[in-house]
Amino acid sequence: MSSARQFVTVEGEFPMHRGEALLTPTIAYETWGELSTQKDNAVLIFTGLSPSAHVASSPGDPAPGWWEEIVGPGRAVDTRRFFVICVNSLGSCFGSTGPASTNPETGETYRCAFPVLSLEDVARGGLEVIGHLGVERLYATIGPSMGGMSALAFEILFPGLSEGLLLISSATRALPFATALRSLQREMIRRDPNWLDGNYTPDALPVTGMRLARKLGMITYRSAEEWNERLGRERSAEQRETGNPFAASFEIETYLEHHASKFAGQFDPNCYLYLSQASDFFDVADHGVSVETGIKKIQTSRTMVIGVATDILYPLHQQQELAKQFERLGSKIEFVGLPSIQGHDSFLVDMDNFRPVIARFFEA
Repeated sequence: MSSARQFVTVEGEFPMHRGEALLTPTIAYETWGELSTQKDNAVLIFTGLSPSAHVASSPGDPAPGWWEEIVGPGRAVDTRRFFVICVNSLGSCFGSTGPASTNPETGETYRCAFPVLSLEDVARGGLEVIGHLGVERLYATIGPSMGGMSALAFEILFPGLSEGLLLISSATRALPFATALRSLQREMIRRDPNWLDGNYTPDALPVTGMRLARKLGMITYRSAEEWNERLGRERSAEQRETGNPFAASFEIETYLEHHASKFAGQFDPNCYLYLSQASDFFDVADHGVSVETGIKKIQTSRTMVIGVATDILYPLHQQQELAKQFERLGSKIEFVGLPSIQGHDSFLVDMDNFRPVIARFFEA
């Protein structure tokens, strides 16, 4: 059976990785397929920063999911064989408890009183969901982008729960370049006059800050090669139509504005700040004296690491280094470097390259 969004409420306190605790937080999730009688076919997916748990359409929610061409009957992650679970990250604004949620202890919105968020907390949210569903062993854990770091945290904190691990366009930690970009995005939001130290109102959101942050994000998510091929130096009609000499002159400007305006109305600004910072905080080396000792805690029997040549946010060499860490441990590891031109977002759009590779992982 496939389901629309469901919820797990954690009873009592949920200790946060960097201190403090949440009281009875909620974790949103969706499922596809059926759990086998042996309970050995479950697949857990952690998402990137901005997606919800809606990874694919279902009878309960027929809207296309963010990985519609990967998850479903007869697809690379075949829901006729596997029971697929996708978890909305703790701290997000799509059903799981986050800064935009009500604090049950005060009756007020958390806002910036929400505890410091870590991807270890996101991982623990995944554990709560699979426990609620009666899953004691996972066939595989999947994580693209930030979800890959959440998946690494999950495997380190709860070793032995997963047989397989699939990491896509991710890394053991953010490089200074990625942190610098995200830091600037966070500053754009916080510098918006409407942010008000996180105390904005629904009718006066820091929209300008969110739009600018999203534009910078889109520049890091895609690649110059793709834009050269798709947009070139095509001119926009906006400047001519409005008479504004500084209106969008090129199609690339119109493209960025479209994505920025769409995102600014969909995602809570404080949730974005918390998840962005959690991505920068994560470091496998925090779970040992080095990255190597952190990776040693993982007990999956097989791992696949996929990277993309045009990714500037998590460059291909980071996936190569990650694969080498598993190889040094004697783990069964496959590294795949893809020639996709869509940059970091390739796993969302370049299905011709990603479908066969992901299918091979699940056919093993």
